[in-house]
Amino acid sequence: MAINVVTEIDDRVRVKHALISVSDKSGLETFAPRLLDINPRMRIFSTGGTFARLREILGSRADGCLTQVSDYTGQPETQGGLVKTLDFKIYLGLLTETYNQAHQLDLKRTGGIPIDMVVVNLYPFEQTIANAAVTAEQARGNIDIGGPCMIRAAAKNFIRVASVVDPGDYARIADAMDQDDGCTPLHLRYRLARKAFAHTAAYDAAIAAYLADTGFAAVEKAYRLQNR
Repeated sequence: MAINVVTEIDDRVRVKHALISVSDKSGLETFAPRLLDINPRMRIFSTGGTFARLREILGSRADGCLTQVSDYTGQPETQGGLVKTLDFKIYLGLLTETYNQAHQLDLKRTGGIPIDMVVVNLYPFEQTIANAAVTAEQARGNIDIGGPCMIRAAAKNFIRVASVVDPGDYARIADAMDQDDGCTPLHLRYRLARKAFAHTAAYDAAIAAYLADTGFAAVEKAYRLQNR
């Protein structure tokens, strides 16, 4: 049997490990505590401003459940937060399968854990370019890389991972978990995956449209070009 061919999965997956890294932090004040109410032993991994916001929301509860992604991976965030989640252990945790022995051995070899839920929304690219005074560099800086990668990895592995991109879904997801011992059912993970891929597709389309509308001449004008 091919090593990455999946033949057996769980309908219900208990969320033990969640990764939360969001630009839009609305809804976290109710969603994060509720996740812990449903599963008090859940571990939450986070980055940068989201980590700070979750610590503020959770208070003393954060000490037992909240971990910086950099502490988990052993790789500190780069200056300015340019690279935070693009790490082998993160993607191993997102893409591994429960019933694949090779995958489980990889987790053991690296000290990794399977990530069961990813809560990610992206840098506000469209909001940024809606400003008539936006510069090419401001627009470029708001092109998210790590976020779409995590969303796509989680959505690809919907057979095990819940990919959450919309704060409007928080209550619905928590309700489903509350009714089923902290588990996400396959039909929910499948619907979330469809929404996740639509989300990243629209995001990429907005970037492509902006680059087409801006034109190279405007970009060339925005920077001091070296070695000409």
